Amino acid sequence: MEIKIGDKVTGIYKTGKYIGEITDIRPQHYLMKVKAVLKHPRQGDLHSPKDVEVPFFHERRALAYHEQTNIPKNMVKLYEDDIPAYIDSLKASLDTMKKELLEENSTWAKRSLENIMILEKDYKL
Repeated sequence: MEIKIGDKVTGIYKTGKYIGEITDIRPQHYLMKVKAVLKHPRQGDLHSPKDVEVPFFHERRALAYHEQTNIPKNMVKLYEDDIPAYIDSLKASLDTMKKELLEENSTWAKRSLENIMILEKDYKL
């Protein structure tokens, strides 16, 4: 099925997954306006996953409500369900990530949890 402007979609951007609306179609990407967060981005260095021995351990924020981003066409799928409220979806995605990190019990998970606690305050959750 062809994706067109105005369609509700899911899109994966870096390590996060979002629900959004297509606002433009480009040769290699769709421009998507973020409506909700399905999976919060992982913390740390994208090029060294789960490694804390990196020059800079990045604090990765979720894309903001109505932020627009280019997503490769192969990372976009149509979305049929109701779109949850952005703030509720952000909180749920963080709660899921915290649970997974607590179960992992590694140095990377502990460092990621520290970032998540800071982000929760920044997000005012």
